[in-house]
Amino acid sequence: MTEDRGAFVWYELMTTDRAAAAAFYRSVIGWTFGDTSSSPPGGPDYRMIQRTDGGLTGGVLTLTDAMCEGGARPGWLGYIHHPDVDGAVARIVDAGGAAHIAPHDMEGVGRIALVEDPQGAPIYIMNPTPPPDRPDAKSDAFDHEKAQHVRWNELQTTDCDAAIALYTELFGWEQKDSMPMGELGEYRFIHRGETMIGAIMPKTPAVPQSVWSYYVGVDDIDRAARAVIDGGGRLLDEIMEIPGGEFAVQCMDPQGATIGLVGPRRN
Repeated sequence: MTEDRGAFVWYELMTTDRAAAAAFYRSVIGWTFGDTSSSPPGGPDYRMIQRTDGGLTGGVLTLTDAMCEGGARPGWLGYIHHPDVDGAVARIVDAGGAAHIAPHDMEGVGRIALVEDPQGAPIYIMNPTPPPDRPDAKSDAFDHEKAQHVRWNELQTTDCDAAIALYTELFGWEQKDSMPMGELGEYRFIHRGETMIGAIMPKTPAVPQSVWSYYVGVDDIDRAARAVIDGGGRLLDEIMEIPGGEFAVQCMDPQGATIGLVGPRRN
């Protein structure tokens, strides 16, 4: 699976209230959460995020009081494929990052590690194990065109040049072009092969630390934005038109996790 290096293969919501989050994301995006936890007995409550096409976009980890006391907060994390998890983690640590969860194997899932890049942005590194009955299976959690998939991966960082150098080296990405954002600096697009998968930009003052953010596809941006408000969340900015003619907005769910939405305007 070396050819999958650099693909975003999974996304994870950490939340303090799974039932409330399930209602919110069903209304806004159309997802449902699994009825039962996929963890072994005694493990954390972990449910699958299910799309209406039958596929999976990621998972939901319910944070316990102990996790929150240890510093965990509601939020979203992405998983990037690398065939050598241990080597990738070692390179990140050598560059000034940190390993928060050391590389380890999860039966039926793969080898994973949670790291913080040198600028402080957390991300999972993963070498997934394909299902036994589908050895050639590929993740479709990311799709730059489809609703209910993550369509865009955005890094806000304190050092764009250093982040671009490390991520392109580790994952084979290319940083090809950019868009000026005035006083905010350059919005620098990242490509994996022929696909533009996201961008890297300077951290804005409103963001407390370097962080990866994710934009999920919706069928109608105005409907989804109304559902955010009706569901107890809030919009963090105005709906804005993006290159290509669609629209995007960032929001916060009722538990405090930030997620972006992207899609067409139907009315």
